[in-house]
Amino acid sequence: MAKKGDKRKIIGLTCEACSQRHYYSTKNTMNTPDKVELNKYCPVKRVIAKQVETKKNLGRNVVPKRR
Repeated sequence: MAKKGDKRKIIGLTCEACSQRHYYSTKNTMNTPDKVELNKYCPVKRVIAKQVETKKNLGRNVVPKRR
């Protein structure tokens, strides 16, 4: 279970070659405010391509409201 003051957020990495989300990771938003860019393998194009952090909400970082 996550700690109450946890600064780490779950991010999705989108491939620039095929525009699909293949990888998920976490990042500390206090230490790394910029977008994350990694060179990783793209299974669709079968090449090593740049994976960029997405802005899209993954739904995991949002806490549902209690009734």
